[in-house]
Amino acid sequence: MASPVEEHGIVGAGGGGFPTDVKLRTPVPLVIVNGAECEPLLHKDKELLRHEAASMLAGLRLVMDRVGAREGVIGVKHKYEDVIASLRLQLPAGVRLVPLTDTYPAGDEFILVHDVTGRVISPGGLPRDVGALVMNVETLVNVGLDRPVTHKYLTVAGAVREPVTLRVPVGVSVGELIAAAGGATEPNVAVLLGGVMMARIARGLDEPVTKTTGGVIVLPATHPLVRRHAAPVAHVERIGRAACDQCRFCTELCPRYLIGHPIEPHQAMRALGFTGVKDRMIAGTLYCCECNLCTLFSCPEDLDPKSVCVTAKPAAREKGLFFAGRPEDLKPHPLAGQRRIPTRRLMAKLGIAGFRNVGPLEDRPLAPARVVLPLKQHAGEPARPVVRPGERVRAGDLVATPAEGALGARIHASVAGTVRGVDGVVVIET
Repeated sequence: MASPVEEHGIVGAGGGGFPTDVKLRTPVPLVIVNGAECEPLLHKDKELLRHEAASMLAGLRLVMDRVGAREGVIGVKHKYEDVIASLRLQLPAGVRLVPLTDTYPAGDEFILVHDVTGRVISPGGLPRDVGALVMNVETLVNVGLDRPVTHKYLTVAGAVREPVTLRVPVGVSVGELIAAAGGATEPNVAVLLGGVMMARIARGLDEPVTKTTGGVIVLPATHPLVRRHAAPVAHVERIGRAACDQCRFCTELCPRYLIGHPIEPHQAMRALGFTGVKDRMIAGTLYCCECNLCTLFSCPEDLDPKSVCVTAKPAAREKGLFFAGRPEDLKPHPLAGQRRIPTRRLMAKLGIAGFRNVGPLEDRPLAPARVVLPLKQHAGEPARPVVRPGERVRAGDLVATPAEGALGARIHASVAGTVRGVDGVVVIET
């Protein structure tokens, strides 16, 4: 029999989209709430901790009971003093707060686990390996609300008139969100989905919001970040081969290197200069967390070590270059704490310090004429539609479900209306 978490189609809302019910099947003694939200310009998690703390704490209690955890820890940036003060008054027994630094990438779960527990997760490992489970704030809100996931919280920021955090129906278009934020302040814009560091460029203003969309960042089409995210791999490798001077800044500021993982991005860059990739030069690329810090902050030549590491991962897997050491031998760099990148410095380097860094949660109900629900908006296999064109559905009705035994998540109608299509997406018109 399916659990409520599975029935409601709850997945990791922080970006990964891993089915939450599967994640809760492993007993652990500690549950960590990831409220770091270290991507610049995003405010969704902080706003939920401010306005939906009761639902989040209810979800945390349910999760702790499900996995048998004795302790819960909520990690939130120390600068949000009002949020911390409010939460402290509501904490149940067995739950405590840990203030986090205002740095990037404080929200990386490996970094968060180390900050909270002092333990280092092995390369390629999971938090459960050190007795922890990491949960996103919005995921816990969804667990606490105990109903099908039909809406998404996200921040709309950047070149918009009114940066804001909204609760919107899953499947609404990006263009409608920009309009809800007062419209763009530039005539020609591009849209980054997610945070500016790990984002991808939206295919167009009609692209739909999914359960994992954490932010909509509007930028002038000519902004350097747009160019960097759009650069083709061939261009990245050609320029990297010609210009990398092996300064090691990409490695020395790599957050995974700093916690002791065997990754050295400068070695991947060096490998571009060889016709045959040498094992020792790609051995660590499997453990790149793709935070993009090396590319968008560290490199003085504006090269792209992150993309080079990512493209080298298949070769490393093929050669079986996995971590073979002992977890107890992993030692954080002695200067790891001093090499964290403050958010303010990061925003200045990215060229986004001029945008208003606010995102209050506001009630601006959207009534879209249609929603588009992708059948794959989670880790695993695409869901299979259980509705047909012409069928009437209500908000919350099941419209797609995973195949028997497949990793996936259920999808529910976010609005009431008529199903108009089920090919790769479920289209509902109101």
